[in-house]
Amino acid sequence: MHAYAGDDPVFLAMNARGQRETNGALGDLCVRCHAPVAVALGETTDGLNLEELDATLKGVTCYACHQVDSVGELHNNGNVLAFDNTMRGGIEDPTVNRSHASKWSGLHDRDNPSSSDMCGSCHDVVLDNGVHLERTYEQWTQTLYADEASYARLSCAACHMPGYDGPAAVGGPERRLHDHMMPGVDVALTDWPQADEQRAAVQSELDTTLLASLCVASQAEGSQVFVSLDNVAAGHAFPSGAAHDRRAWLELEAYEGDALVWSKGAYADGEEVPSPTADPTLWGFRDVATKADGTAAHMFWEVDSVAEFTIPGPVTLDPTDPRYLLTHQTNQWLIPAAVDRVTMRLRIRPIGLDVLDDLIESGDLAPGFRDEMPTFDLGATVLQWTPEAALSVYGDLSCVP
Repeated sequence: MHAYAGDDPVFLAMNARGQRETNGALGDLCVRCHAPVAVALGETTDGLNLEELDATLKGVTCYACHQVDSVGELHNNGNVLAFDNTMRGGIEDPTVNRSHASKWSGLHDRDNPSSSDMCGSCHDVVLDNGVHLERTYEQWTQTLYADEASYARLSCAACHMPGYDGPAAVGGPERRLHDHMMPGVDVALTDWPQADEQRAAVQSELDTTLLASLCVASQAEGSQVFVSLDNVAAGHAFPSGAAHDRRAWLELEAYEGDALVWSKGAYADGEEVPSPTADPTLWGFRDVATKADGTAAHMFWEVDSVAEFTIPGPVTLDPTDPRYLLTHQTNQWLIPAAVDRVTMRLRIRPIGLDVLDDLIESGDLAPGFRDEMPTFDLGATVLQWTPEAALSVYGDLSCVP
């Protein structure tokens, strides 16, 4: 997905519209991260000519990362490229080769605390008006994974670049290598190498991000449903990144026999999901971005403020610490019927269909891309409660898993 960053049609559409609607004031804000080499070499100043450039200049290439020699600002791509013939990496004793010089760099070693700085430099975005729009790195710094005293300390790459053993180059010695697919939630919407593998990697990553429990209790007026969600595996909030564009929500359906008697959040894959502020009974997870007049902002250059409806990353593993509850969130609903089966799943779309519709309506995005936007179900949250399936019982309350 890093290589895809300069080819993504949604990025290209949003950047084109942003340049037009701001009369060019947007400048290189977007393309600074989506095509850093092109910007550094002066081949683009606004990203409007990316489709004319050679592939080596588009996206986040091998060179764009492995030439980073230092990090300035920790947002809006403060990475500094060396522009020399030395490729940096996490191997402490690189083998001499004829292609380029090589050296170890803490910024590229996932076991080194500074390596997250290089990732965070692009994965945090601050607008000119001071709004911290994307905060993945900032969120990570507030978790136990960034705590120097924590035994659970993990860098960005420790999760997104799993290790394996093998030669780093043909004929070279065995090394500790790291997968470079770096799955998150975004996927390719066009014909792109390894697109199916990337979606599978994203699904695998999402499946274990949250843990969930589903409990039901009989009431005189019906049934009470309780749901708990625990952010156990994201080293940041869920969702994160462009969380103002993400759409994550809980779907619940309750049955009496074979009859569906109640549902919440049952939106079809091609159906728009409302904002958590528009439907307070829907358990939705995202950032809600608004303009200065308080109306919804789909385009980031219009954003004046951001309200968070996300699940923070873990701060402590001690259940007696009040901060433990930040990542262990619960909700409940009263169903005005007796039920004998309840199903749930937490769903997420990388980008909301309302955002895509806005870009399509403005003529910046081809309509067909709307149908390519996937909806993922997080595996660990796909649960079904029945009295027989309950694994724990507390009086009238019984729970799965």
